[in-house]
This record gives sequence, C-alpha cells and structure tokens, in this order.
Amino acid sequence: MKQIILITAFVFSLTIQLNAQTEDSTRIKLPLLPKTSSDSLNLKSGNNVIPYISHPMREKGSLLLGNTNEISMEYNILSKKKTFFNSSYSRFIIPTTLISYGIIARGNKSLLNLDHSTNNEIGEHLSKHVPYDDYTQYAPAIAIYGLDWAGIKAKHNFRDRTLIMATSYLIMGATVQTMKTSFGVERPDGSNFHSFPSGHTATAFVGAHILFKEYKDVSPWIGIGGYGVATATGAMRVFNKKHWVSDVVAGAGIGILSAEVGYMLLPVWHNVLGIKNNDKSLVIVPFVSTESAGVGLAYTF
Repeated sequence: MKQIILITAFVFSLTIQLNAQTEDSTRIKLPLLPKTSSDSLNLKSGNNVIPYISHPMREKGSLLLGNTNEISMEYNILSKKKTFFNSSYSRFIIPTTLISYGIIARGNKSLLNLDHSTNNEIGEHLSKHVPYDDYTQYAPAIAIYGLDWAGIKAKHNFRDRTLIMATSYLIMGATVQTMKTSFGVERPDGSNFHSFPSGHTATAFVGAHILFKEYKDVSPWIGIGGYGVATATGAMRVFNKKHWVSDVVAGAGIGILSAEVGYMLLPVWHNVLGIKNNDKSLVIVPFVSTESAGVGLAYTF
C-alpha cells in the first residue's frame, strides 16, 4: 500500500506542474483611435486617444507617442514559458517512467521482492475478494460523457471525444494484449500467465487521463477524482491477487500514454475522414478494450 500511495502522489504532483503558468514579456503596437466626446481617458496625443486595453497584463516600459498614429508599449503578459515541464515531450515523461518501472521489475531482484512482499502482506490482512474493479475501470470513461450531458462542457465536442477515446482504447488494448503474450508473467493467484501489465488499470487510466484533459479548465478536481478511481481500480487488482504492483504501475503508464497518443492522432483522423468544422457529421470508428471489441458511432447535429 505504501508503494501505491507514493506512486500516486508522484503522478499527481507532476500533473499539476505540467499546467503551471509563468510570466513572459512581449512588445505590441496599437493604433490610436479618433477622439470622441465620450472618451474619459487621460492618455491623449493631439486629436487621438490611446485605446483602452482590457488584457490582463502589466506595463513594464514607458509610453512612446509619435506622429505615426501608433504607440509602443512593453508589457509582461501571463503566458506559458517554455520549461522542462511544459515542453512538447514532457507529457510522455510520467507514462514512460511508469512503464519503464514495470518492465525493469521483470528482471530486477529488488523490485521483484517488493512485488512478492506486498502480495504476502496483503494475503495476511485481506482475505475477501473485492468485486468492484470490474466496474470501476469504466467509471472515468462514463464520466467523460456524463458530465457533458449534465451541462458541464468538455474541451472537445462529442464527435472528437469519441474519436480520441476510440483511438486511445484501441492503442491501449493492442499494447496490453501484446505485452501480456510477450512477457508471460504468472498472476499472483496462479490462474494464468497474463499478469503483466494490468488491463483493468490501463483501461481506467485511459478514461481518467482523458477526463482530466477534457475538464481541467473547468476544475482540476474532476481529473483528480478520475485518477483516484483509476488508482483504486489498480489497488483492487492487487488486493484480489490478480496483479503484482509492477503490473498496475505499468498499466497506469500505458493508459496515460495511450490517451496522449489519442489526442495527437485527432488531426490525423480529421484529415483521413475529411472532417471539417461542419454542423453535422457522422463518424464510425472501431472500439477495442482488453475484454471486448466493437464499433463506435458518433453523430454531431
């Protein structure tokens, strides 16, 4: 349990840092507007009035007036400054780290001992099966549509959300099944050799990460709640002795990474399907999870 809590805290802290904003400065030039009798501004130059700027920025330099009917001012404007954490590749740091942990654990004696000691400790304190993991894995995905239908507007429309989710789940399902077959890790309960990675956890984290990205501008707590449900799903898989801790960690990374790739491929889907910003559109895409497959239908009207 301590290991799961530490990993969860690490994921949350880095996620918050990715959305931090810093200050940057820029120089802009604005045209002067004709003077009118209704103007109540104090900054004037001849028969011209300096336009009012309703942008959240602070003046840094002095005001320069000339005969070119233009003004030149330097401002500090709130914007995203390029750092290690908000660079274009930073979104892959967390999932790559989680997946790497799971893969390294397959051949690292210390991490394997951690898996087995955690499993033994759980066996000493918990004996009852927790049956909710089969349902909570889908809870974040349901919330992505449920919140929108409840009047909380998502970042993307129904069509694009469906494309992102279908692509993400397709990538996740293919990755999980390929790795399960390739690694052949035995489950803690000895039922089969498809333990690594955790498909339930990957499914939950795909939905949780999309939930965060769709509603982070509304409230970051929506995404945090989704991550909480996904983490609980992974914990229940360990409690039920269906997975090792490393299986769950890798599953979380696969889920987050699949969601990021799903967002990256959205413009590609638009080009392939010829989707433009029309009022009406019909999209049919395949849907694959770890235990099912089908076809998704999205119609925007």
